[in-house]
Amino acid sequence: MKIILTGANGFLGKAISKYFLQNEVIKLGRSAGDVVVNLADEIPVLPQGDLVIHAAGKAHLVPKTAQEKADFFNVNVKGTANLLAGLAHSGLPKYFVFISSVSVYGLEKGALIDEQYPLAAEDAYGKSKIEAELLVAAWCKKHQVSCSILRLPLLAGQNAPGNLGAMINAITKGYYFNIGEGEAKRSMVMVNDVAECINQVFKVGGIYNLTDGFHPSFKALSLSITKQLNKKSSLSLPFGMVKALAIIGDLVGDQFPITSKKLYKMTQTLTFSDQKARNNIGWNPKSVVDNFCI
Repeated sequence: MKIILTGANGFLGKAISKYFLQNEVIKLGRSAGDVVVNLADEIPVLPQGDLVIHAAGKAHLVPKTAQEKADFFNVNVKGTANLLAGLAHSGLPKYFVFISSVSVYGLEKGALIDEQYPLAAEDAYGKSKIEAELLVAAWCKKHQVSCSILRLPLLAGQNAPGNLGAMINAITKGYYFNIGEGEAKRSMVMVNDVAECINQVFKVGGIYNLTDGFHPSFKALSLSITKQLNKKSSLSLPFGMVKALAIIGDLVGDQFPITSKKLYKMTQTLTFSDQKARNNIGWNPKSVVDNFCI
């Protein structure tokens, strides 16, 4: 099977490449790969493939300027449109897997949100992922290509980027703390499990949330990290104390360790249901807390 993989140099892309080693994988990247291309700027010239995995995208940034907001749409929406245009010229694949995000739901709190929940994101990242999903779904329907969309939460694995990477860094440097009992939960998923899932889902198609099904609390996650670092358990600070610090942070700005917005996110549970994937494609992931290595 010939696979075309975008975002091949990213955290997830590398895991996908490794999983599909026994297949012919055509890797697309901005700086390195079999096809070096910036999808936001140009339509790629591609060989025909059986399966396309579109894992390229812009994330892990809170935009502070209009240009940074526009960058999400240039990369995630225009980049997707350019990829689809390139595929239309090179020859249609049989299968298309799009890597999306639970950010499309636009939620900051909630429990076991499933795929039927409205796509209500208002932030630039979430809105760009919604637009990209719609582009992919419409294109696949038009060209009769089997379409799978995977909505991912926080990705875990060795050298994880994003919020998990920031948490590990904070614990390493000794300035991470839990708030209250650290009971708020977050959905997460092992990056290698996502790569394996692609092999299960691409012939079936559909839209799926993927999680580890355990949804660890901040306290459980921090304990797992401190054990791996051979450090003492992270401090737990009373909510009232942290709230006072957050007010100071609101005045100082985002460079301060805690603000009211960060405090809200760290004290709210936000989890997603993966039951549809379990029922339809035999999704059986591993627990993040018990399996990920920093």
